[in-house]
Amino acid sequence: PACGEPLEPVGTAEDKPPQHTSIYAITKKTQEEMALCFGAAYRIPTVSLRFFNVYGSRQALSNPYTGVAAIFMGRLRSGKPPLIFEDGAQSRDFIHVSDVAEAVVRSVELEADEVTGTFNVCTGRPITIRQVAETLAERLGVEVPPRVVGRYRVGDIRHCIGDPSQARLRLGFEARTPLDEGLDELIRWSDAVEVLDRVEDSFDELERQGLVQ
Repeated sequence: PACGEPLEPVGTAEDKPPQHTSIYAITKKTQEEMALCFGAAYRIPTVSLRFFNVYGSRQALSNPYTGVAAIFMGRLRSGKPPLIFEDGAQSRDFIHVSDVAEAVVRSVELEADEVTGTFNVCTGRPITIRQVAETLAERLGVEVPPRVVGRYRVGDIRHCIGDPSQARLRLGFEARTPLDEGLDELIRWSDAVEVLDRVEDSFDELERQGLVQ
């Protein structure tokens, strides 16, 4: 598009050149390269799976550094509004843990020499952070609107959506769980989980470290 025109985020393919914005991203990429390098050196077929934003049961609801769906769930269960950085329109690729498990099973069931390489485990569908908070509240049946703080965390990226085409073509994998069904599963599991909300403490720590602008 011409300069000044709105841009639409597109899915990130596996061969996109790295543009690291965090230590977390660097360590993930390094682990991937180590595994692929080892496999190539010793002629061991190696598959690297890139999980996008995984959510679902057994995710820690009291850990303020876990996935955003679990964090929002913990806040709503405590009767507190989910805290949203920026304006809430930033998007991610949310994939349910059951779909991730299927992708892992498919990758290990492949014939030894059938496939190697890196594959996105994603849906290819952008979901905004505000949409997750509002959908969770709706599915829980509570009227607790999110609080948009209008600030951003250093290292965060605006949009992160995966391109699922290679996993579909070479692994025969395609995510099947819609967001509302996946969130319902998370809600059912969370009914028996005690929540200790630590979100404000983590926000204060980010501010002390200068990581919130």
